[in-house]
Amino acid sequence: MEHFRNIGLIGRLGSGRVVDTLRRLKRFLLDKGHTVILEDAVADLLPGHQLQVCSRAMMGEICDLVIVVGGDGSLLGAARALCRYNVPVLGVNRGGLGFLTDISPEELEQRVGAVLAGEYMAESRFLLDAFVCRDDEQLGNSEALNDVVLHPGKSARMIEFELFVDGQFVYSQKSDGMIVATPTGSTAYSLSAGGPIMHPKLDAVVLVPMFPHTLSSRPIVVEGNSEIRVVISRQNEIYPQVSCDGQVHIACAPGDTLIIRKKPQKLRLIHPLDHNFYAICRSKLGWSSRLTE
Repeated sequence: MEHFRNIGLIGRLGSGRVVDTLRRLKRFLLDKGHTVILEDAVADLLPGHQLQVCSRAMMGEICDLVIVVGGDGSLLGAARALCRYNVPVLGVNRGGLGFLTDISPEELEQRVGAVLAGEYMAESRFLLDAFVCRDDEQLGNSEALNDVVLHPGKSARMIEFELFVDGQFVYSQKSDGMIVATPTGSTAYSLSAGGPIMHPKLDAVVLVPMFPHTLSSRPIVVEGNSEIRVVISRQNEIYPQVSCDGQVHIACAPGDTLIIRKKPQKLRLIHPLDHNFYAICRSKLGWSSRLTE
């Protein structure tokens, strides 16, 4: 069992509810004898805190546990920054759906207290590395826990591109773009675009075309270690964008290549012992909760 002595706090900015939860969490952790470290952006929201403050990257180096207060978007940003440090991350939901941030504020002290007492389950979630290249020169890169999306940006025109998986040509396509999603991201944008729900333990990636110009184009699930290469046709008249988790954006041009592969480092995600993926799906997606006998 891990001993969580130094605990970092990250919170979504611009929300009074998040600030209230951060205050409760800070007080609870200090009463339990833990050292609390605030992300620098959060520290400004808690005047007079008298606690250690550091950057998100430094938090990954010095903390035994990081608690993120906000929605899944807040946890996505934290995941990209913290995965390389192998620090476990726990999510408190102050957002919308909450597939990743699964502790509710109503149960804050009880649930966090149980985790600190060693009553938790841990799992690894893999991320994707995305690189945009032009003539063998790398223009930009980022990582994604949910998805990497090629899209037209502000244009309403379709993108023409060629798709390759592990060097093998798959197809040429004209569409609004392509979503490349992890199992974690399969319940996000990929699901809205008609992609399958994938259990988080799967070592696989789903490729979901966005409004393709043919009815025969369907989502494809490939092995998790596959290298995915999307070549943007030089015939395009628009300059598309690549978005990672909808939070990091890289501009592209006709002729550029998008390369996506699994990131070597993984996110360590902490859940309460009764965490259940299917129960979350029932709750968040409106599935029937009735068990027939």
